[in-house]
Amino acid sequence: QVQLVESGGGLVQPGGSLKLSCSASGIRVSIYTMGWYRQGSGNERELVATVTSGGSTNYADSVKGRFTISRDGAKNAVYLQMNSLKPEDTAVYYCRALRLGAGNYWGQGIQVIVSS
Repeated sequence: QVQLVESGGGLVQPGGSLKLSCSASGIRVSIYTMGWYRQGSGNERELVATVTSGGSTNYADSVKGRFTISRDGAKNAVYLQMNSLKPEDTAVYYCRALRLGAGNYWGQGIQVIVSS
């Protein structure tokens, strides 16, 4: 059974930082494309950042230069370092694991609130 469990969310002031973690079980994150997505109130779920099995990364324009996705194969986890947070970054953040022909898995989501 595959599980993706997010942690590290919470309330932070504008300009602050948070680091989200996604701990995986049942799959090896090193062979999946791992990603972070978010869904703000009233909005559709959108891509934030991805990292492929080969290590290539991709970011939404809105987070480039502020967010960094990384992966630790030994810990079987993926991270999202979020700096210079803005109120518009407020959303539920989801971890995703995708491998064509193998599976498409989502975590349960974790809330991030950026507010003073």
